[in-house]
Amino acid sequence: MIIYNVTVNIDKDVHDEWLHWMKTKHIPDVMATGFFIENKLCKVLVDEEQGITYSFQYTAKNMQDLEEYQRTHAPRLQKDVADKYANKFVAFRTLLEVIK
Repeated sequence: MIIYNVTVNIDKDVHDEWLHWMKTKHIPDVMATGFFIENKLCKVLVDEEQGITYSFQYTAKNMQDLEEYQRTHAPRLQKDVADKYANKFVAFRTLLEVIK
């Protein structure tokens, strides 16, 4: 299995609205693509002046599913977030392989 991890630091001034939108719109839209079997939303436990940090973890069965998601859906879904919260967040993505 592959975990597609998206770490996001969101500005405090839009945090509550953003978190609600992520839970009710963005995460369901990602899961509706059918390429992930589960997801987790984790708050990173660190005090930061610039914002609040979260880790979104989406589990795919294999690398092929993840690559197909990235090719067919990720650009549109990432643009939705960027358009709605422009200049209010920073994000980076990592891939993790589940060993055990």
